[in-house]
Amino acid sequence: MLTKLQEINQIAQKEIKTCETLKELNDIRVKYLGKKGPIQEAMKAMKNLEPSEKAEMGKISNQVKSNITLLIDDRKDQLETVEMQKKIQEESIDISLPSYRLSKGSKHPLTLITEEIEEIFISMGYRIAEGPEVETDRHNFELLNVPKGHPARDMQDTFYISESLLLRSQTSPVQAREMLANTKKEPIKIICPGKTYRRDDDATHSHQFMQVEALVIDKDITMGDLKGTLELMLKRLFGEKREIRLRPSYFPFTEPSAEVDISCHNCGGKGCHLCKGTGWIEILGCGMVNPNVLEMCGYDPSIYQGFAFGVGVERVAMLKYGINNIRYFYTDDIRFLQQFDRKD
Repeated sequence: MLTKLQEINQIAQKEIKTCETLKELNDIRVKYLGKKGPIQEAMKAMKNLEPSEKAEMGKISNQVKSNITLLIDDRKDQLETVEMQKKIQEESIDISLPSYRLSKGSKHPLTLITEEIEEIFISMGYRIAEGPEVETDRHNFELLNVPKGHPARDMQDTFYISESLLLRSQTSPVQAREMLANTKKEPIKIICPGKTYRRDDDATHSHQFMQVEALVIDKDITMGDLKGTLELMLKRLFGEKREIRLRPSYFPFTEPSAEVDISCHNCGGKGCHLCKGTGWIEILGCGMVNPNVLEMCGYDPSIYQGFAFGVGVERVAMLKYGINNIRYFYTDDIRFLQQFDRKD
């Protein structure tokens, strides 16, 4: 038995020294030190030996086992060092090679339009105002001259959370909040960009959409101020050759109210399929702030006047970029979004 253990030790040493991979080394470890290995078998056979022979046999078995374990650990360190050096050589970086082009993201077209509108109005001294998307019925409707039961509520299909809470159907509540907070009655010049929500869904409407509304409150404000502001904004957005016209309309928040059309950029006002032969494209609604709204928000209508308008960001983007379906803005199609990647 002692001779067999010595032979096992010699054979194991030879195999350990000549193995070339960590996998081979692990196989050798299992072969000699595993539960079914020759050393373990030899130790099981000790039960048949005399007590004096058991002590000697146990000592030799442990020595052989310890020797093989040390050899395996040393060889493992050697093989790991060799593999690491090989890996370093294979993965070395040639700094003279040209680098890979990193793909960068781009701003969403709705973000581009919103920022463009913001820049236009900030240059005119306006301030950006924001408010909550979950609004009260009072701020979204009642303070804007739309009391409960008013027919104008039928013009919008609103997402109600409770009887008094809803997802805002326009950014006009921000204007109401700004007027109420302005206790000193200082002049107001703000724009209110943000998300709005209505129960609507087709090629030109979405249940969620972006709006930018503007509000100016001061003394001696006229429709002329409103028209001049709209003309400047729309020419900045669509080009200096664009013309605008105002058509009488109705909005409970404003009186008088108007729809604003812009001359068709596709045909130059001559008439085409885009403008349905009229030469004009409807772009937004506007008007002078209704005296009832001024009064409910703490202003004396005999002293203060104001104008307001709201424009849909998707509407502007669709006209400016020639997009025929509003759903494209919300599909996250990288092919669509990459078209708006500005390189400047």
